[in-house]
Amino acid sequence: MSDIPALARGCAVLGTGGGGDVRTGSLAAARAIREYGAVPLVRLADLADDALIMPLSGIGAPTVSHEMIHSEDEPKRIAEEVERLFGRPPSAVMSSEIGGSNGVAPVAWAAQLGLPLLDADGMGRAFPEVQMVSMYVAGLPADLVIMTDVAGNVVTIRPVDGLWSERLARAVCVAAGSSALMADYVLAAARARGAVIEGTVTRALEIGRATEGASPPAGAAGRSPADPLGALRDRLGAARLITGKLTDVERRTTGGFVRGTATIEGTGDDRGRTLTLELQNENLVAVENGRVLAMVPDLITVVDTETAAAIQTESLRYGQRVTVLAWPCDPLWRTPKGLETAGPRAFGYELDYVPVEELTAHG
Repeated sequence: MSDIPALARGCAVLGTGGGGDVRTGSLAAARAIREYGAVPLVRLADLADDALIMPLSGIGAPTVSHEMIHSEDEPKRIAEEVERLFGRPPSAVMSSEIGGSNGVAPVAWAAQLGLPLLDADGMGRAFPEVQMVSMYVAGLPADLVIMTDVAGNVVTIRPVDGLWSERLARAVCVAAGSSALMADYVLAAARARGAVIEGTVTRALEIGRATEGASPPAGAAGRSPADPLGALRDRLGAARLITGKLTDVERRTTGGFVRGTATIEGTGDDRGRTLTLELQNENLVAVENGRVLAMVPDLITVVDTETAAAIQTESLRYGQRVTVLAWPCDPLWRTPKGLETAGPRAFGYELDYVPVEELTAHG
């Protein structure tokens, strides 16, 4: 249980504003561990070739999922449906996306099911759409999605491809109140090799530990690093886009997503500068005076300037003192298929992808 705070901090950073508020997932994970026991972290190499991996994630608008909490019955219902369809139970839980609450909550789901957690995920960050996973980029068929909601409904979808998996799953999610639990790309370990991004739970822990004690939970003891923001930048290899004050947030929940913009006016050395972030659950594009400084699939995260704690898009508020960081994505997302799936044009931006290290090399 002592790993949960560090995991939560790391997942919040990797969430790039999305994936759900880590506080909800942290509370669920801590409670599940107390009740069911510790969750082993396993590598893909530790699993037999035919071991079934069950990727789990919450799907929907983060503004809704923060209030509509998943019940303990939801992962159990999905596991039962997996066993019914495959003729054998799942052997491990995997986070579909390591970012945000979707990176922490799988600890709770694994504990409730008595299963280990795989040290891997399908994104290396958070993305808003179902097909935006490494398994889809690797060419695996998106032929099964299992969903359940707080009302107890279970829906099994057999989409013809990844884009249809998003359309159909999103429609079910909206019908369920814009929040549901989902398993997609349930697959044997042998097929997962080379199709998932390995080591991401460990990476999230390392990121969280870089700022250990910078923002301890209420009543918790912890020694703050002298420079949590610098420690985080070093761990990520991140560029600092701006430091300033949040002066405007436009946010709306529609179609199962949170969409909007956030504006940061620079302070200190950045006085006179203004940065705008485009949002769709996650921070997608950072723009200053018409010049793009970073774009998906690279990671863009807003953090508290003092503590380096990441701030999710649904928690952005006027007056917050923030720093915006950006750093390179997993190489998989820079392949032609990766950019087609989750590059700027996949979100409707008429932009040719340029790596963040090139965009920030001279300023």
